[in-house]
This record gives sequence, structure tokens and C-alpha cells, in this order.
Amino acid sequence: MPNVRQSEPWWEASLLVACRKPAHKRAVPLLFDSELRAMRRDRAARSGAELFLHVRAFEDCLERIAVMQRPFQRALLIGCPDPAWPEQLRSLAAQVEVREPGHLFASQAAGQAIIEDTWEPREGAFDLVLAIGTLDTVNDLPLALRLIRYSMAPDALFIGAFSGGETLPQLRAAMRAADALTGTAAPHVHPRVEASALAPLLSSAGFANPVVDIERVPVSYRSLDGLVRDLRAMGATNILTARPRFIGKAGYAAAAQAFGDASDEDRTTETFEILHFAAWTPNNA
Repeated sequence: MPNVRQSEPWWEASLLVACRKPAHKRAVPLLFDSELRAMRRDRAARSGAELFLHVRAFEDCLERIAVMQRPFQRALLIGCPDPAWPEQLRSLAAQVEVREPGHLFASQAAGQAIIEDTWEPREGAFDLVLAIGTLDTVNDLPLALRLIRYSMAPDALFIGAFSGGETLPQLRAAMRAADALTGTAAPHVHPRVEASALAPLLSSAGFANPVVDIERVPVSYRSLDGLVRDLRAMGATNILTARPRFIGKAGYAAAAQAFGDASDEDRTTETFEILHFAAWTPNNA
């Protein structure tokens, strides 16, 4: 595993225990606008979602599950931008339920909407949970993991993927150039979970034998506009509650120039870091 940068986590673990009906005061800041997250995913569903990273992560998970050669009875899929995914998962699990932050994606997959740190799961309902591309935009990730753990039976598999801390370095640099021009500092890109923090988070939530792999996917763009189009089609643009509403033409021009200056032969390579993970619930036998 490559070295990963250590940083102060943007979340703090809540001391509350996940239960069927969690009633508590939030101990973490509301960094992400959950309603806006759903709206951005709905926009992607209406305009035609860009799924190359999602498909990459989903297919990797299916391959890892298939290698285990173990039958699963009740699976939960969290994050489903492709309505064909549940049927693909049924090749590995007898029953599949879908929870999805975007209302349109959820409807297309015959699932239900979810906010991962506020839902009320059934205890011990699933022996397989697959989470693709949503847990990096949850306000209380430790609580979300405990709620998922609560929903799982003994000796059940939790597997998934989401964006890691080294995602979008070129975009971050470009936005710093925009801020330098305007004389302000604003949160343009989401803070993300570092790879080194994920296994301890899973263990703290009650999972056993956590494994985390890092994949860095390079994607080249002719311009900043192309990257922004892809992020919109992924439902992955800024949903921070403290996001700047407007950077202005001059600020965007500075960002576009900085992005272009990082190019090699007229294309700039951006990096998407994917954290793949797997863990088990303890076997009570």
C-alpha cells in the first residue's frame, strides 16, 4: 500500500451507540448539505449520469465477492446510480434491497432514499452490504458505519468503495489559484477520509478484519470545463454547507488557466483516488 498523507480528521467520533431508532443531538458539524446531495444526484439522473468510476468500483466489488464462493441470502446495496446493478448483484445474493441518496436513482432501481447517518435499519437484516460512492459525503461517518453494522447479521460481509483523500489534486490547485486572485480562501473541494483512517473507523464501528486498498485512477482532460462536466454528471460537485456560491468570471478564468498550465501535450491529468474496503461482522457462534 502506498504511503498516505496523515491529516487531522474532519469528523469526530460520536459516543452514541447505533440503534434501531437513533435519537440524539449531533456531535459533529454539518459539513455536507444532504438535501443538496440528493438534488445533485437527481440532476445527474435526469441529464445522463457519468458512471465510469462508479462502474469500476462496483465491478471490483462483484469480483471480490465472487472469489469468496459463498452464497449470500439478503444483500443491501447503498448507492445505486445504475438501475441494472441490483440484477447484477442478484447473481451473488438471493435478495437485494437498494438504498440510494438520490430520489430519482432510488426510484429507477426500485429502492428507497437514504441518508446514511440518520436511517433506521432493521437489526441483523443483511448478510451482505455493498456501499458504492456515497459514504465520503456523510456528515457523521462513524455513526453511519455503526448503523450499517447494526443492520447486519453475524458473519456478514461489508464491502464497498468511495473517494479518498488524494482525489482531485489538480482541481484543488486550480481553486487555490482562483482564491489567490480574489484574495479569499473558500472550501471548493470536499474534505475526504484518508486511507489510513478507514480501517480504524471500521474496527470502531464493530467490524472485524478490515482491509483497505488504494486505487488511483488517472483521467486526462483538455480543459477545466471537461472535468467540471464529468463531476456534474457524477453528482459530485460541491455540496459543502459552507461552499462559495459564486467565484466570478475572473476567478474561474484563473482556475482554468492554472488547470491548463498543469497539462502535458494539451491535456491535464486529474487523479481520482478510490478507497476499496472490506470487513466482516463477528461470528457469534
